[in-house]
Amino acid sequence: MSAPLYGLLLTGGRSRRMQRDKLRLEYGGQPQLARAMALLEPLVERSFLSVRADQLEDPLRAAYPRITDVLPEQGPIGGIHAALCAEGQAAWLVLAGDLPFLDAATLQQLIAARAPHRLATAFRSSHDGKPEPLCAIFEPASRAPIEAWIAAGQRCPRDFLAHADVELLVLRAPRALDNINTAAEYTQAHGQFGERTAAGPQRRLKIQYFAMLREQAGRSEETITSHAADARALYAELSASRGLHLKPEQLRVAINEAFADWSQPLSEGDTVVFLPPVAGG
Repeated sequence: MSAPLYGLLLTGGRSRRMQRDKLRLEYGGQPQLARAMALLEPLVERSFLSVRADQLEDPLRAAYPRITDVLPEQGPIGGIHAALCAEGQAAWLVLAGDLPFLDAATLQQLIAARAPHRLATAFRSSHDGKPEPLCAIFEPASRAPIEAWIAAGQRCPRDFLAHADVELLVLRAPRALDNINTAAEYTQAHGQFGERTAAGPQRRLKIQYFAMLREQAGRSEETITSHAADARALYAELSASRGLHLKPEQLRVAINEAFADWSQPLSEGDTVVFLPPVAGG
């Protein structure tokens, strides 16, 4: 049986080239941290942020469960190691915090191709063909080799994967793993993201919440405007903005009083209801 899959968003970088916290950079009016977690949370059993000790009380990060580095100043591989130490029976879907073009389809491709008998499952870079460690799944068995790698004075997770037993995948969306490191790159990416968002029409939608979702959202209904093309994208958006913690597979969705598929397109004026499981038998 495969180990349960948890999610880890790496947020402990010092953003020296950007000179400001990359997780606070906004795309489409939303901080990158919230956007990334909204993608990750519906696809894994539990999700966490990887943080430095001095970031524990940061208000942006404090809203999520956090795992503090065990070995400080080791960079991303230190965050991966800390997660494997914290939950040794879990596999970890690890994401960098600076991937604004990442989408759910790319994560779903990774999960569908997961190879639990290997140390990791990763994409082959569309730029140089090497393993991409910061959108990858690390199995529990990778902990000991990672500890040996760090003990040998090595810090690069990409080089670790290049020397490990890894399932390598072809990335279907070549730009999905492009990261943003400088102010100039952010300006360019922000513009491209805005163009991509603007390509979809904005719709006025009525949202209704029931049971646990009503408690999590703090309201029973609301009317919003959204660029979300379908119910799944809308729920990911609301998960980030309203703190909804249930996963799509735990819910049913109804559009205009009829049960619908998560991929059903949304139209102006639709009423969308997310229905949690009913307690009792």
